[in-house]
Parts: sequence; structure tokens; C-alpha cells
Amino acid sequence: MGLIHIDLFTTLDLVGQAPGGPEEDPEGFPFGGWQAPLFDEAVGRQVDAGMEGMDALLLGRRTYDIFAAYWPGQTEGVDGGIATLFNSLPKYVASRGTPDLGWAGSELLGPDLASAVRDLRESHQHVHVIGSLDLVQTLLRERLFDRLHLWVYPLVLGVGKKVFEDGTVPANLTLLEPPTASPKGAVLLHYALAPGTPATGDMSRDERA
Repeated sequence: MGLIHIDLFTTLDLVGQAPGGPEEDPEGFPFGGWQAPLFDEAVGRQVDAGMEGMDALLLGRRTYDIFAAYWPGQTEGVDGGIATLFNSLPKYVASRGTPDLGWAGSELLGPDLASAVRDLRESHQHVHVIGSLDLVQTLLRERLFDRLHLWVYPLVLGVGKKVFEDGTVPANLTLLEPPTASPKGAVLLHYALAPGTPATGDMSRDERA
């Protein structure tokens, strides 16, 4: 069975909206492009490494439209390698509407998202969800993910769509490897979804025994 990976850039207050540019998701959000001044080669290397083995993309409607407008034209230069990968992969789109799926290899998922994601696990090894915060809320709520990869930047914005919105269910996560930090302060965290729900204790008692 394959794995569903969620890949997100986020701030310290877990805002994940429009990291790439001011036109990405501008409605009511004044900080579009907040990631750009802090992106460095170390983050770039980690992004490239995180795509190893990727064999499908799962995207929400808005992120799909952004990607479909950009990546088909980026076949050379610094983005050429990622473009070649993205353009060649199957793209699965979660949408209640009827989007224009003109990007080669794109397919609209059916209305039963949970069933569709389970089917993707059967047909692919490493399905990556990039951005797509509305879709991410559903995946978190339904526990339809296996890995959560967060690039946490040293910023606090106070406004914007967050990674964990209202309705997120309690869950345990396991840190898969030590965090990696970039020179500009971004920290990469790799988590796996773990069984059960968070335990509680009493810090006034020594329970270490």
C-alpha cells in the first residue's frame, strides 16, 4: 500500500496561505509571497530530496489551477527538473466543480473523496499533496494521510488560512528524523501519522517511573 504525503510551507503560527506569491491566494490576505525572502539553497535541496519517489500529485482545485498555469511552461532553467517531474506525473484533482483539466495527465476524483484517496494508495507508492489547504483539512479530519512534511519559517503573520483549522481531529504524530534547519531559519519537520489519540498526564507527579 502506498503513502499519502502532505507537503506544506508554513509560518510559526501555522499560516500556510499563499507562500509563493501575492497573486496565489490574495483574498483578504496581505502577505502573499511571504516565503520568497527566506527561501535559500538549503530549502531548495530539501524540496528536491522530498520529491524522490513521488509518483502522483493530489491537489485541490485552486492549487491545481496555479500549477497548471505555471509548470507546463517551465521546462528549462532552475525549475526545469521539477517541471519535468510534475508534467510527467498523474495529477488527481479534488473538486466539487468541473474544473478545466487541460494539464496532461490530470484526472478529476469522484465525489467520495475518502474512497478515491484509498484507491490512490492502491495504485501509487508516494502520492504528494502540495499546498491545497482546503483539501488538507479534509485529509487531516479523516486521517487520510500517512506523512506530514512541514517547512516552518521564522515568521508570525497573525492572519491567513492555517494548516490546522477548526474541525481538525486529535492525532498522534511521530517525528521520523531530526529536524533540518536552513541558514535563513526555516526548519523542516518530517512526521508520520501514528495510531491512537493524544494521551494526558499530570506534571505535578513524577510519572517517569
